[in-house]
Formats: sequence, structure tokens, C-alpha cells
Amino acid sequence: MAKPIIIHEDNHLLIVEKPTGWLVQGDETGDGTLTGWATEYIRRKYNKPGNVFCQPCHRLDRPVGGLVIFARTSKALERMNKLFRDRTIKKSYLAIVEGVPENPEKTLKHWLDKDFQKNKAHAYTKPKGNAKEAILSYRMIATHSKISLLEVNPETGRPHQIRIQMRENKTSIRGDLKYGNSKAKQDKSIDLYAYKLEFEHPVKKEPIKVISKPKWPDFQAFINELD
Repeated sequence: MAKPIIIHEDNHLLIVEKPTGWLVQGDETGDGTLTGWATEYIRRKYNKPGNVFCQPCHRLDRPVGGLVIFARTSKALERMNKLFRDRTIKKSYLAIVEGVPENPEKTLKHWLDKDFQKNKAHAYTKPKGNAKEAILSYRMIATHSKISLLEVNPETGRPHQIRIQMRENKTSIRGDLKYGNSKAKQDKSIDLYAYKLEFEHPVKKEPIKVISKPKWPDFQAFINELD
């Protein structure tokens, strides 16, 4: 399995490129986590004794790769949590989907809830029960051989949001059997990647922009041109 890569590091934040297949935080499998890896990295690099503060500010699903932000101080964690709540962090994903979207650019709105026992979300076209509003926009970058490359910008951060909203758009993500795709990938990953984050540093108040690009041969020329 591929190893994580440090993309950005300062006294308050650590931004890591998560390989597909890694858990951000522990689950019932007991498998190692990105949080554990990042904590050990800080401990060794700075020779820190005792407990090391290193907490994820958000999560990515296990089969999804890309950028994850960790807070190295409680102040940074509190302020990053507020940035996420206030939706002032711009998150951009890349996705390879089956088919060609009917609309090359579109905003999708659904109401989602999640069955935690089955680890699966459900989408509705109008408010229902405890379901929460989920909004994202996408644009098609390229298409060929009955698949398309999309840039996806979620406004909200609901569990499995992009995966289920892409299914509802009749463009399921390649490899995502859980949400309507027809064929699994050998490594059990799906072609959804958190490739760009833009936000104001929670302590330094400086603009932060980090980019990490997936290695997808089908569309690599287009991906290389993105900034």
C-alpha cells in the first residue's frame, strides 16, 4: 500500500496526501490510520515525549484519496472546525464517472441521511425526517470512451455526499459499487480524489492553497493542466 505524503507543514497545521485504502480514523477493523501515521510523524520529527496533539479537521472515505488537514494545536483545531462549519474552506475534488453528464455544469441539491449500520447514505429530492441538506456543483473537464472527468466542489460536507449525489445524477463514480457503478477496481479504490484546498490559515491569517493530483492515465493530460 502506498504511503502518505506531507504536502504542507507549519506549527499549527499538517496537510497530508492520503492514499486510497487508508482510514483517516479507526473503525471496527482495527486497521492502522492516517491519524496514527501523522501523530507518529510529528512525534519522531520533533522528538516529542508523551502525548502528541494531531487531530483531523475532516475525513475522507477509505476508498478515496487526496488531501486531509490535521491540526497540531487545540487553537488551530477549534478555528479550523469553525471554518468548516462556516463553509469558508473551498474543497475541490476530481472524479471519473460513468457516462456523460446531461449538463456539463450543474448544481445538485439533495437531502441525505445515513444508515450507520450499513454504512450507506440515502438521498431525497426534498426534506425528509432528519435528512440534512447537501449541495455541490460540478463541471465536466473532459470525456472519452463513455467516461467523464469532473471537477466537483461540495458546499456541504455530508457523509458519502459526492458519491451518492453523483449516482443521483446518473453519473456514478468509477469503481464505486456501493453507489451504482458497474465494476469494482482491483485495489477497491474509487476514482474520487480530494485534489485542492483553499482557505485562510486559522492562526497566521494568510491564504493557503494546496494541490495534489491523482495518477489517472485516462485523463492525465487534462489533470496536469489544472491549478
